[in-house]
Amino acid sequence: MTRVLIKNGTIVTLEEPNRILAGHALLIEDGLIKAVFPQKFARNIRARMIDASGKVVMPGFINAHMHFYSSFARGLTRSGPSGSFPEVLRNLWWRLDRSLTLDDCYYSTLTAGLEAIRHGTTTIFDHHSSPHAIKGSLGKIAKAIRLLGLRACLCYEVSDRDGEKAAREGIEENLRFLEECRRHDQNQLKALFGLHASFTLEEATLRRCAGEAEKLQAGFHIHCAEDSSDQETTQSRFGKRVVQRLHDHGLLGPKSLCAHAVHIDDSEWDLLAQSRTAVVHNPQSNMNNAVGTMDLLKALRKNVLVGLGTDAMTGNMREEMRSAIWAQRLSRRDPGAGFAEAAELLIKSNRRIAERHFQKVGLLKEGWAADVVLIDYFPPTVMEQSNFYGHLVFGLAQATVDTTIVAGRVLMRNKRLGLVDEEQICRRSRKLSSALWKRF
Repeated sequence: MTRVLIKNGTIVTLEEPNRILAGHALLIEDGLIKAVFPQKFARNIRARMIDASGKVVMPGFINAHMHFYSSFARGLTRSGPSGSFPEVLRNLWWRLDRSLTLDDCYYSTLTAGLEAIRHGTTTIFDHHSSPHAIKGSLGKIAKAIRLLGLRACLCYEVSDRDGEKAAREGIEENLRFLEECRRHDQNQLKALFGLHASFTLEEATLRRCAGEAEKLQAGFHIHCAEDSSDQETTQSRFGKRVVQRLHDHGLLGPKSLCAHAVHIDDSEWDLLAQSRTAVVHNPQSNMNNAVGTMDLLKALRKNVLVGLGTDAMTGNMREEMRSAIWAQRLSRRDPGAGFAEAAELLIKSNRRIAERHFQKVGLLKEGWAADVVLIDYFPPTVMEQSNFYGHLVFGLAQATVDTTIVAGRVLMRNKRLGLVDEEQICRRSRKLSSALWKRF
């Protein structure tokens, strides 16, 4: 039996209502939270003790849309200028993913995962593409996730842009990994059926994906109207708007994730709400690619479950949350818009999305997964339930993560990684990424 006792910190449970507990301890046993209780009762407990003095103890963060392989684009200067989002795809991302090897898939996941651990991100929904290294790619990513000790929900991005063979192999890779996750039924690795976007998927491919996924009762992870070009191409080629097309193929539902949803209308929001499909907002990526800003407040008024992702712009979910606030305020020219809503994407909605796939992640509560982060933070003003968002956005978001724990395993302690050799991983990653850039 493995036990960890966290003492002397301020515990933020993120329950509803949120509890902020000074003078309490948290006991972890066999990967689960055993108890949260007054610290005076912790004297005789035998466990590995972690001193959380000067720290806030809270659940690990969840990233609802990520691309691990993008870590190998950092510093790449050979893509050339792009004046539109389709040019960004053609000049950078589709050239990069075609250059990936299986070793690149493995090490790019490790490097992105290290960044996640350092920022307290413990659960990640990844969306992968490597058209010339499809078979076994999700297995390589899963191997890296197991080594790091994170949780992840993986998929392979099926697309027709690289031809019929690549589309077929992408479908097969999703099916292999979905079956593997079903056989092992573990709470560390889960699977979705990955699709790129409506504008790169033919009717026959969507029909086959829908049919295969239905057999396994799998949800989908797809880019949805990220740029206006997705809507324009879908309407001109298929005579429907993006969300309507996905709906007609049976791809929506509570297990599915639609990333971005920047260019959709009221009827599409209604379809997403009625089908209980989750949408993932990626504000930094949308600003970086100049595609626009998702209408977050409208989505929430329509009762759409909206989570928060980084689209590989960062491993820091707190940074993404802040960006969501600024993006909403700037797009609306309203300095009062989006504050609580953006905070709740991170601390409430992402947990609700994760609960559709993982068991009991996102709260510090008895019987829930022991995914815990310790953040260096001395509140300069009173911190309580009523003003926690203010401390989260303007204090905790810029503070340093000291300790990251997933399923009771200490992945980082005193800002030092404990399970892997970061220097060795980055040394190997530099060699692999340099070779990839030469092929780019």
